[in-house]
Amino acid sequence: MKRVMKRKDPSSTSTGQLSKKSRTSAKDKGKQKQDLEPVTWPEYFQDLAKVCAALNTVLAFVSSRKHMATTFPVIRSSVEGLLKRPLDLARVAELKALLPELIKFAYIARNELRIHAETLSQQQRDGRRSPDFSIPSSSQLPGVEEEEHVLILEFAENSRGKREKSGTGVSLPPAMTPAQTKKLIEQRDERFTHAVDELLVATPVGEDPVILLQTAARDHIPVNPKSKSLTRAAPPRDVLTIPSPEERPSIDEVIQELRDQEWYRGQIVDHRTFEAREARQGSLDQPLSETIQQALRDARKINSLYLHQAAAINSIAKKCHVIVSTSTASGKSVIYQVPLLRMLEEDPRATAIFVYPTKALAQDQRTALEQLLWSTPGLRFIKVATYDGDTPQERRAEIRESASVIFTNFDTIHASILPHEELWRSFLGNLKLMAVDELHYYSDLFGSHVAQVVRRFRRVCSAIGNRDVIFVSCSATIAKPAQHMKRLFGIEQVEEVTEDGAPSGVKDYIVWDPPFVDEQAPKLGRKSSISEATGLMRFLMKRGIRVILFCKAMKTLRADLSAEGRLDILAKVMPYRGGYSQEDRRRIENEAFSGNLLGIVATNALELGVDIGVLDAVIMLGFPYGIANFRQQAGRAGRRARDSLAVLVADNLPIDQHYVQHPDDLFTKPMSDLMVDLDSKVLLEAHLQCAAHEMPLSKDDDVYFGPLLGELCDTKLSRDKDGWYHPHPKFLPYPSRRVSIRGVEEDKYTLVDITKDIPKILEEIEFSRALFEVYEGGVFMHQGLTFIVKEVSHDTKMAKVIRADVNWITSPRDFTDVDAKQTWRIRAIPDSPHLTYFGRVDVVTVVYGFYKIRNKRILDVVDVDTPPWERQSTGFWLDVPKPILALMRSKGLRPAEAIHSACHAWMNQFALAAELKTECKAAEKEYKVTASKRKRPARLVFYDAFGKSDASAQGFDHAAEILRKAHDAIERCPCSEGCTNCIHSAKCREENKVSSKLGALLVLRGLLNLENNPESIPERVDEETGFDTIVEADYVRAVDGVEVER
Repeated sequence: MKRVMKRKDPSSTSTGQLSKKSRTSAKDKGKQKQDLEPVTWPEYFQDLAKVCAALNTVLAFVSSRKHMATTFPVIRSSVEGLLKRPLDLARVAELKALLPELIKFAYIARNELRIHAETLSQQQRDGRRSPDFSIPSSSQLPGVEEEEHVLILEFAENSRGKREKSGTGVSLPPAMTPAQTKKLIEQRDERFTHAVDELLVATPVGEDPVILLQTAARDHIPVNPKSKSLTRAAPPRDVLTIPSPEERPSIDEVIQELRDQEWYRGQIVDHRTFEAREARQGSLDQPLSETIQQALRDARKINSLYLHQAAAINSIAKKCHVIVSTSTASGKSVIYQVPLLRMLEEDPRATAIFVYPTKALAQDQRTALEQLLWSTPGLRFIKVATYDGDTPQERRAEIRESASVIFTNFDTIHASILPHEELWRSFLGNLKLMAVDELHYYSDLFGSHVAQVVRRFRRVCSAIGNRDVIFVSCSATIAKPAQHMKRLFGIEQVEEVTEDGAPSGVKDYIVWDPPFVDEQAPKLGRKSSISEATGLMRFLMKRGIRVILFCKAMKTLRADLSAEGRLDILAKVMPYRGGYSQEDRRRIENEAFSGNLLGIVATNALELGVDIGVLDAVIMLGFPYGIANFRQQAGRAGRRARDSLAVLVADNLPIDQHYVQHPDDLFTKPMSDLMVDLDSKVLLEAHLQCAAHEMPLSKDDDVYFGPLLGELCDTKLSRDKDGWYHPHPKFLPYPSRRVSIRGVEEDKYTLVDITKDIPKILEEIEFSRALFEVYEGGVFMHQGLTFIVKEVSHDTKMAKVIRADVNWITSPRDFTDVDAKQTWRIRAIPDSPHLTYFGRVDVVTVVYGFYKIRNKRILDVVDVDTPPWERQSTGFWLDVPKPILALMRSKGLRPAEAIHSACHAWMNQFALAAELKTECKAAEKEYKVTASKRKRPARLVFYDAFGKSDASAQGFDHAAEILRKAHDAIERCPCSEGCTNCIHSAKCREENKVSSKLGALLVLRGLLNLENNPESIPERVDEETGFDTIVEADYVRAVDGVEVER
């Protein structure tokens, strides 16, 4: 059962309380404005109008000059000059009470005013266009900014001046003419007049509106967070002691309190509650021994098994392979741990392998198993060990010889265990159970590699005489779990358990849409989704709600908590993402284990890798790529008996707004099947080289590797005189070292902190990130702290950074040109006169500047001189037919939008898309008000992202069939403007802003030689600015002897 509540627009605005705002449309407010009768103002309000007019004039002037800070002392002196009398703080607070959303009157950290990390003298001294970004940090305590606070006064920006478009999802400050500035002042004066009229009309008979206003204004007089008087006064509700997890309020109470907040303006567009679910017990066909039952009671407080646990354990007892796909925190680990205890009691020599996608998750589960074994009389001698990339060499032999259970990952099985199978024969010969947790993690390219690793593993076990290994897997709720396990493991019979018997507490789901900056000026856009998400996170943490926030907003959170003086909460929040050192990861994980954390800011649901079911709430900043990701992230919070909360804070992207308008899809839309590619010759060949090194191959091994094995053995491997196949010499001595199962290994850049005399390595990041996150002058985030990039060397792959307390982030201004340079192969598209080309592709990336951004507003635009980063790659391309170009232009369609969307549509259907890249189109260029000199060919081009990959060759071989799949996906997709099921890519660097579903369809139909009826294509009225940036594609020279392949 569930309760669903959706937002309804209020039909009228409450005027009884000055501090309450309702989320009324601009149209409705316009009607109210017209309906108000003229009101005679008391003299007090006439005088207040003079104050407002003076403030309005000064702030309009200051806001047009970004080098001037709107601190209250500066504004006050100017206003007093106009009024010819002192400006009282209380009068400003009265204006704030009347116009709470229009006026910002608060203390902020002084650092909030800075927009430069360099000094003018440094620039003048160096005489360079690129400034010297070398200001050191002034922080005294790690993670805490000890700064003076300043009082600022400003109007929320509601200028109608011309805004320059940028491709970063942010806006530049408006450039206003004198006439626009005058109009802005008039609009704000009009808003004040309307607010006073509303107050006077709403004042009950017998009450004084002046006293009402003065009373309301008391709550708007700013208080310095560092004021000593705060320690003497009774703390307000928000700064009371944080409740313990056991004493925290219920989620229902918190949501109701949230709705009562002054800043709440109807952001909840959908709220539904899933009622608690009672536990359902199951029974075992063969009862557990008394010792195992006692161990479960002592170590886990388990007296009975849930329905799904019992069903899975019964199937394992019958020697069946099993997959269990149930909700988070439903006790899935018991499913394979209990059978292990049984096996060890029956045969102490039995061994098991438990596989996890992350080292942190393996650590968590190892601790749980050790407690269970220690509680089982007769099994305390059983040794459990972690065997992964961090295991010291000197311990590995001991683990192989003495451990009964190893915790590992597929990377280690592929690169360490299978290549040295002769050292593992005793362990593998006694192997009874292999359990793979988080099976939904293994899909797409990584899953396709893992499928071949498992086949190699099964082959080795069979060769040493062990054909009885039972495979067990656990997964979050996914589509067709048994089918997914069969494809991954290469086994025919799998028992599927999906009926969840675990209890669950009440769970609330909320879709949160940031409100307009100004309800009466919706063109200004909505408030920052980051500030909404971090504000919501702070609200929840203050009430003892333990939260995980999926985003990259640690800096925003730190700044806001510091400004509020809530260092007690700040100390209980940590960021977590890939790239951290092992020491940092373990420290954060230990804090999570101990329950000391109130909040975690993570970039990905599985990167966390630890048991985070103890958290009460999940906040997702932006829709997380797919329905399955949404449900898995939402499931990260909540325990069996406690209520929990999942919030989707919508971004301003088309896919987010789709779910704002259609929230039912989040709960009713079926999940897509997980993709595992078993037909990739490139991928299969790599693993056959590895398998042949482990044990020579024969064509009988097609029972493991499928029908392609014979062809690949004959063409890619070396055959001996006895008919056995061995690795090709170019893969020796260790083929597995040449095959990265997580995709081709990217080059890593090392970030070095040079703030102090002794440099310190911060972390390593992949080349694909370094290219756009590490550039001279850019802000780099490490564990929530900000660093300014001082110097980058692409030769040594090193970046030097300096700690700096800045409260902005940077976004690069860059472009990447992907150009076909030489044709090596040509292949015809069946039933089409058009061709696919394969050859050399040159990629040139230039970072020519960056934006300084705070709360999605551009503070400054900086130019930098950096050399272009040039590299050669391999790729393939398809030229858009000239008639299609002409047709699109005649219908008002932008070729750049069509080509960009067609590229993404093709990649959405390609299993190895993770190893390919294309040229993404940027809104900053495509919608520029002046013509761009950088014209691009009308060409769909794809290239190997990491240099050593053969994905582009595979894509070239299958280009035509993928074209058809992409075409069909677009045709049958019910969306109107495009989504991730057809033309949008979750990995698009330019956020899919330059897109056209119709245009992509026309391009694909043209390449496939399908008829396009011009009469059926509507003409588009283009509301965007910009010029056509596409030109016809030129012929790319071919090497001698190239013929068209049919």
